[in-house]
Amino acid sequence: MNKRHITRAGQGGDRDVFEYALLRVVPRVERGECINAGVVVYCRARAYVGARTHLDEARLLALDPDADVAGVRAALGAVEGVCTGGAAAGQAAGDDAGRRFRWLIAPRSTVLQPGPVHTGLTTDPAAEAERLLNLLVR
Repeated sequence: MNKRHITRAGQGGDRDVFEYALLRVVPRVERGECINAGVVVYCRARAYVGARTHLDEARLLALDPDADVAGVRAALGAVEGVCTGGAAAGQAAGDDAGRRFRWLIAPRSTVLQPGPVHTGLTTDPAAEAERLLNLLVR
């Protein structure tokens, strides 16, 4: 029995399991302060991986007036590109959605860091990404 069948037959109804992680901007790693700037969502049953981002420049600059806003925007754009796949994914272009998600959520000590992975149930992972962005980032 596959995971999707178990989910549909159980309390999840017609919903599928998904995983997500917040994307955090940590402008000065030594201080540990961060702002949420995006979310990455993965749903194995639907072979979906997607990212939604929103950078609040005023909040970022309040934490670090010298923050590299353009660099942070470029890093967020790169995450979106990896999720999209194809040429925009660079070396990850040939990887499936799950491998791209796992690569994106791997711990890093850079300015853009993934948070812990959480799970839920959804009928529409793309809509879930937008909902999480509005709830946890904006």
